[in-house]
Amino acid sequence: MDTLDFDYFFKQLKAGVSIDETCFYFIDDPMEEEHYLGYLPEYETPYWVGYCDIPDGTDFLTAEELVDAKIFDGKSLKERWENVRIVSIWGIGLDGWLDCCHHV
Repeated sequence: MDTLDFDYFFKQLKAGVSIDETCFYFIDDPMEEEHYLGYLPEYETPYWVGYCDIPDGTDFLTAEELVDAKIFDGKSLKERWENVRIVSIWGIGLDGWLDCCHHV
């Protein structure tokens, strides 16, 4: 398995539960370049994205801002979700993450 329902993923992201270091790529990208996002509650802007249209990545105050930001080839994560393939979350493959980690 390498995909999740957007609403389920967003619920985990918004809650900040077991979601840091999410590695993914877009299947419509011929290079399948990996991107990262996550949640670090100790920071003022806890939601972050690496490897996007903004050099050195960026961070956000809310999960909504993160998924709606047009930072992936001029489109948002929400707009491109059908092409997202998850490599790992917390360094664990998606099946393992679903089986072993806490979810809301």
